[in-house]
Amino acid sequence: MGSCKKMSRKEKVPPPLFSQIVKDPAQFLGYGFGFGLLNPAPGTWGTLAGLILFLPILLLSEWAAWALLVVGLLVGSWICQKSADAIGVHDHGGIVWDEFIGIWIVLILLPEQTWQWWIVAFIAFRVFDIVKPWPIKWLDEELEGGFGIMADDVVAALFAALSIWTIYALLI
Repeated sequence: MGSCKKMSRKEKVPPPLFSQIVKDPAQFLGYGFGFGLLNPAPGTWGTLAGLILFLPILLLSEWAAWALLVVGLLVGSWICQKSADAIGVHDHGGIVWDEFIGIWIVLILLPEQTWQWWIVAFIAFRVFDIVKPWPIKWLDEELEGGFGIMADDVVAALFAALSIWTIYALLI
């Protein structure tokens, strides 16, 4: 596990400066190319950036999108852990690689690739990521390290995708 202190989200630790994260590839990715430094709501900004960056890849090649998602999942725990260790806070709000992966999962699992479903994907993922129904909240509170940072967002994405497919099944 990482060496960072597990601090409450209520404890405000300012994010690093952009000039600091560009010097470290893990932090640059962890803070979503800088989108996680935006306030308020860095998770929402990170989700929006993840959506905008992933859609061209998904539309160009579904295989490339799946490959990027798998690689992002495999290195995500490391990216998140390195970013958390650098700031000394487990799951700092500015670390948004987990939001990137979450929205990528929802987007790749959509029933149709249309702008309407992209909006639904964004909203559904944010709702599950913010509200954190069980077991998402449990994962967020109990799992540590980079894996813990990633796990709740992956499950939130799966909940969002399942909800979207339920809506889609009711509409067709």
